[in-house]
Formats: sequence, structure tokens, C-alpha cells
Amino acid sequence: MRPASRYLVCHGREIHYTEWGEGHGEAVIAWHGLARTGRDMDELAERLAARYRVICPDTIGRGLSQWSPDPAREYCLARYGELAVALLDQLGIREAHWVGTSMGGALGMHLAAGPLAGRIRRLVLNDVGPQLGEAAVQRIRAYAGSPPQFERVSELEQYFRTVYKPFGWLSDAQWRRLTETSLRRTPEGKVTPHYDPRMVLQFEHHPRDYDLWDAYDRIDVPTLCLRGETSDLLLPETADEMRTRGARAVVVTIPGCGHAPALNVTEQLDLVDRFLAGR
Repeated sequence: MRPASRYLVCHGREIHYTEWGEGHGEAVIAWHGLARTGRDMDELAERLAARYRVICPDTIGRGLSQWSPDPAREYCLARYGELAVALLDQLGIREAHWVGTSMGGALGMHLAAGPLAGRIRRLVLNDVGPQLGEAAVQRIRAYAGSPPQFERVSELEQYFRTVYKPFGWLSDAQWRRLTETSLRRTPEGKVTPHYDPRMVLQFEHHPRDYDLWDAYDRIDVPTLCLRGETSDLLLPETADEMRTRGARAVVVTIPGCGHAPALNVTEQLDLVDRFLAGR
């Protein structure tokens, strides 16, 4: 199955998304991590498309979506949330399940507690919680804020294999697709990750964006949290607290992964599929 590649203008910004399983009534929104694109969700979307309409957006400033002309103001959860609501409204999606990796999960918490309260039916948080490990934040800011440039695609792929090793096992074909779906060429002809480096201004201009306990405590929908076994972003003590507060998430540890499980192998896909089906 191949997805449809589509664009919509939301609040004056062009947003790219892929759509799988067109025609199904029940919808899933699958939202990627900070420096990634919606194509990271291909395996999950293909699995779910037999039963759901699956929408995988590129966040503004990532992938094929428009870059912000006002990065200090627009690269933040509040703006991402406005764009997400506008996207769902234009697509005619009244209710949906939400699967979010890292930043995409934080956005899901923000929306489930506020702008999409009552419209998100089930929430999957992939290696993210309402409080982040500071060491991981600094690590991510360091590599995401200064994306490298290479002469060859193969060199960029090797870089991705190194920096995203915590994703867990990916086949050679999956590493190649991850690379090819998240690169761009610079005016000088170099290859580099396909995002606006200014998106890390979020941490400078919106430093409380990922302090989400207040939001988490207002969430009242079934919530599944997948935690990478060696994750430095979602710390064990935070995951434990998530079991007893707010949404009272079901927390499942994913062996062989750090931040964040790639949602690309049968065991991980089964967990998400069964949860969304209420099993």
C-alpha cells in the first residue's frame, strides 16, 4: 500500500501530510518527533490502514511543510496545536486516536487536555511524558540545532544510523528510506536533514513548553505510554508517576531501544494496534 501525499493551508501555512486508508470512518493522527518527519510513521500507518484513516503530518518547519517566517513565535506547542486543529477540521475529522512520538506525544498531551479535549479518543505517547530528562533535552538541542551537511547521501545515512541508534533495530531498507524521506540539498549541493534548524528556538523562547504535568492531570482518555528501555528523555520515575496521576497511563517498556522506539517492528505495532482497538 502506498500513501497519498497531500497539502493543506492552515492558518496561512502550507502543511504536508500523507494519508493512508482513505475511506475509513475512524481516524488516527500519527505525529512525529522533534527533528523528524511524518514518513517515520510509514510502518505504523500501513499496519493501521486496514481499519483506520491514518493522517501523518509534517510539522511546520519539517519535511515538506512550509518553514515559519516567524520562528521564535511559531515553533512551539501552542502554534503546532492550532495548526493541528485546523488540519483536522479541514479534513472533516471530528474525533481521532492520537499516536505521537516524542514532540508529537507532547503535542498530543497539550491537545487532549485543551484544544482537542473530547475529540481525542485514545492517546499513545511514544517515549515522552509530562516531564523530560534534562540531559536528553541538551543532547537533542545539540545535534538538532546544528544539522551537519554531507557530500553524499550515504554519509548522511551513516550519520542517521549513529545519532538515531536509540531507535532500536531498523532493516537496511528502513534506514535507507528514513534517510531518503528526511533529507534536502542545500544551495551548495550538500545533503542535510530536512528541517529548519531554527525550530530549536522553541527551547529558548518557550522554555516551559514541555512542562506538561498540568495538562497530563486533565487528560481523561485511555492512554498508552511506550518507554524505551534505556531512554534518557522519559525517565523511569516519570513513567512510574504517569501510572498514578492524570490519565493513569498503561506504561510498557520496549527492550532494546532508547529514545525513541521506531514503531517499525511487529511487537511494537501489535501493542499500538491492540490498544487502539480497545484490547
